[in-house]
Amino acid sequence: MSRLQVVSGKGGTGKTTVAAALALALAREGRRTLLVEVEGRQGIAQLFGAEALPYEERKIAVASGGGEVFALAIDAERALLDYLQMFYKLGSAGRALKKLGAIDFATTIAPGLRDVLLTGKACEAVRRKDKAGRYVYDHVIMDAPPTGRITRFLNVNDEVAGLARFGPIHNQAQAVMKVLKSPETAVHLVTLLEEMPVQETADGIAELEEAGLPVGRVVVNMVRPHHLDEDTLRAAAGERRADVAKALSRAGLGGARRGGVAERLVDPLLAQAAEHASRVELERAQRTVLEQLDVATYELPLLGAGMDLAGLYELASELRKQAGEE
Repeated sequence: MSRLQVVSGKGGTGKTTVAAALALALAREGRRTLLVEVEGRQGIAQLFGAEALPYEERKIAVASGGGEVFALAIDAERALLDYLQMFYKLGSAGRALKKLGAIDFATTIAPGLRDVLLTGKACEAVRRKDKAGRYVYDHVIMDAPPTGRITRFLNVNDEVAGLARFGPIHNQAQAVMKVLKSPETAVHLVTLLEEMPVQETADGIAELEEAGLPVGRVVVNMVRPHHLDEDTLRAAAGERRADVAKALSRAGLGGARRGGVAERLVDPLLAQAAEHASRVELERAQRTVLEQLDVATYELPLLGAGMDLAGLYELASELRKQAGEE
């Protein structure tokens, strides 16, 4: 299994939730996992009910399988200071630049530089080893930017390596791309069974493949249960008003006479059934599109009670189950 797992998806598809559930699923296998956030939204802290994450690796969960989940919110300014110290030994000079606002200026006017720093910090965690020569983390999970810019975000070091032909910047960019374009990495895309997210997922896969970046799995999130069987779905689209009214009457909801309780319930019930039938057909059509992408797919259920730590563990269990069935 890839050591760096990047999770992207269209806004609103729940990519941060999926990234957190994936980290927990790996931890329940006994793995030591680092969950990385790069967008500065503190979404990971909110999911785990923790305080805002500082720029340091902090343990946020211990799984029943003996594994641990650490989290890191990467700050581009602090990452640049680390970079300046690592390659140029600036130390206090770098801190002086920060006080003068030069660091903030550099990361703001050069968004490509910001992406280099963010991806570089994550890849450093992937490569890091302890004194015994073992990897510090078994897996690094990155909650990455949305699908629309994931390829540019991950591929920015290729551009930098081409611009800086030699020196530490060139070497660092090449080292990062060596990780990102290797079997050590998998880029997962999160979607919903809706037309726009599925289309963006298809476009994202095409862009990743063209850039030579490794596509992992498509994760279909918030899948709704189908409450009606096939016969009922077909009936929902037809005129079954009288039959529904009689069924409500048999259920004790009043007589089927005109204006009765059962009569007043017929229209809203038929409308809900028709809406559900329409949703099922939409989801079937989008599943067909996903199948044509020829990418392995996981499906995660919609949790009606909302998302909390218990919900994360439920999704983690579902991911483990589906991974075990492969």
